[in-house]
Amino acid sequence: MKLYIAPRAPNPRRVLMFLVEKGIDWVEQVPVDLTNNEHKSDAFRAINPMARVPALELEDGRALTETRAICTYLEGLAPEPNLMGATSDERAFIEMADRRIEWYLYQAIANCVRHTHPGLAALEQPQFPEFGQSQGQKVREVAHWLDQELSKQPFIGGERFTIADITAFCALEFARGLMKFNPAKEDMPHLQAYRDRIAERPSARC
Repeated sequence: MKLYIAPRAPNPRRVLMFLVEKGIDWVEQVPVDLTNNEHKSDAFRAINPMARVPALELEDGRALTETRAICTYLEGLAPEPNLMGATSDERAFIEMADRRIEWYLYQAIANCVRHTHPGLAALEQPQFPEFGQSQGQKVREVAHWLDQELSKQPFIGGERFTIADITAFCALEFARGLMKFNPAKEDMPHLQAYRDRIAERPSARC
């Protein structure tokens, strides 16, 4: 199998963290140069017509795209350690936590960065700076809520590390690098402590 990724991009990083947490080291990694629009080439569009990474090319030639779908497939291949829920009840609540982070935190961060950062202008045309700035405010609103949640529980989904924590950490690192978002400086001590704790995991070094 081949995993198409892009250095520093948060969605591929989510899958890479998932692989490390699972101990999966037999998936070939293929870098895609976003800066030079390699993801928009005919060759890559044959793998993913949406022209986005990550994409997982299976041994039978099919391509699986979308981060969570790729992780679901990998969870089936390597069920332990479990990251997506061991029972239907647990799976539902972990998915809820993961989707909350993905839709309300990560997407707002991505929109803010894509529409305000000059370095992303080539990838996001046209840019709408006012929209990006409003999304940056929404990031803070969700982050404050998350800070309160983490004052009551150690992980995003509850008492153990799951895929929701991978999504949250990659989102926070994306915001830290390109939004200069620092929870400790914005009165979110629990979120900062959480980020620092996850950063100590081997998978966070991807």
